[in-house]
Amino acid sequence: MSTTDADLQHGHGTPVLELRGVTKAYGGTPVLRGIDLAIHEHRAVVLIGASGSGKSTLLRVADLLEELDDGDVLVDGEVVTEPGVRPLETRRKLGMVFQSFNLFPHLTVLENIVLAPVKAHGMARADAEEHARTLLSRFGLAGREGEYPDRLSGGQQQRVAIVRALATRPRALLLDEITSALDPLLVGEVLEVVRELKREGMTMVITTHEMHFAREVADEICFLHEGQIVERGAPDQLFVDPQRDETKRFLQRLLEAQRP
Repeated sequence: MSTTDADLQHGHGTPVLELRGVTKAYGGTPVLRGIDLAIHEHRAVVLIGASGSGKSTLLRVADLLEELDDGDVLVDGEVVTEPGVRPLETRRKLGMVFQSFNLFPHLTVLENIVLAPVKAHGMARADAEEHARTLLSRFGLAGREGEYPDRLSGGQQQRVAIVRALATRPRALLLDEITSALDPLLVGEVLEVVRELKREGMTMVITTHEMHFAREVADEICFLHEGQIVERGAPDQLFVDPQRDETKRFLQRLLEAQRP
């Protein structure tokens, strides 16, 4: 790497989320190879890389949806991968948004959103509903509370999924390719939600193939290749003057793919 982790993190105090030496394999095939990553409060870290590079697995390991093989995950300085730590307690502090929405089809929009605050966090239902309605209005979904997911567009469903993640007031949001399942015409409305969250200082880890968007919202870009972070830096540095050959080849392929 061309710069040190300290130079790049620019963070102060304890990271909200940290991965130390995280490894993960499926059936003997390595997917994550010793990942070190710290996300400090109010910062947005964007993970880029080819499909299969380990981006989504990294987020799932961070949210304890997948067991790691070695290393540690820390939330607010506490190791959450020790034996005896309940994964549910960790997930209460992190909000995960998936590329395929993962809304419950048999529940209305409002029911989808208040389920976790009421069941997992013990919030009074009236308070949870009031907060949900406020968030829905804020993101252009007022009046949709009683709709079922299949009555919404893909962009609306993904905005509901983001609202659901925000409803528990998480310490950080993990956003996994949240526009990849959308019609191109609907991508913009979802990305605008993330831009607003960035302006408000939400701590986020984002995987995306939208390079213009990544450059716009990221405080730090991490390029993953074969399960390792092989280069990281500020967007203007990494996109304009990448240091590693793997990064240069990846960005060149993207540029060629975008040409008419």
